[in-house]
Amino acid sequence: MIETERLILRPWQESEAGLLYKYACDPDIGPIAGWMPHTSVENSLEIIRTIFSAPEIYAVVLKETGEPIGSCGLMSADGFTKEGEAEIGYWIGKPYWGQGLIPEAVGALLARSFNELCLKTVWCVYYDGNIKSKRVCEKSGFKYHHTNSDVISPLGDKRTEHCYNMTHEDYRALHEAMTAHAL
Repeated sequence: MIETERLILRPWQESEAGLLYKYACDPDIGPIAGWMPHTSVENSLEIIRTIFSAPEIYAVVLKETGEPIGSCGLMSADGFTKEGEAEIGYWIGKPYWGQGLIPEAVGALLARSFNELCLKTVWCVYYDGNIKSKRVCEKSGFKYHHTNSDVISPLGDKRTEHCYNMTHEDYRALHEAMTAHAL
C-alpha cells in the first residue's frame, strides 16, 4: 500500500468489480489509452483477476470516500525497455479529471520506482491526441524521448505514440530542486 495526501494506492479487490465497471465502461477513457471500455461487471472482474492482479498494479483509492476511482501501475514496457526499466500507466474516472489526482499517484509510484525498486528508468507513453496523459507526463517531470509512428494499438488500429522517460538521476535532480525551492 502507498499513501499520498489524498490517495491510497493498493491492490484491486474482486469485490470492487462494480466500482471498476462504473468508470472503466466510459468510452472517453479506454479507447484513447488503447483499451476497450469494459462491457460488464463480469468483464471488470476478469480484468481484476488477470491484468490488475499483476505486481505493481494499483487501485487509485480516494481517501475521502475509500472508493477506487482509477488505476495506475508499473509494467514491463514492450519493445524498448531493458533490465531496471518499467513503463508507468494510469487512468482515472471522468468525474475526477483535472484535479491533479493522477499526477499525485504517479509521483508516489515514481518514488517507489527509484527509492524502493531501484529502477534506472521509468517510461511513460501516450497516444497522439491524449492531451490529458501528455499533461500528466509533463507535470510529473518526464522528459520527451521519441515518437513512434504507425504503432498497432491493442485495439488494432495504427497510432502515433509519444515516449517520455525519467531516469533515476532525473528524479534525484528534480527532488533536490524541489527541496531547495521549498527552503
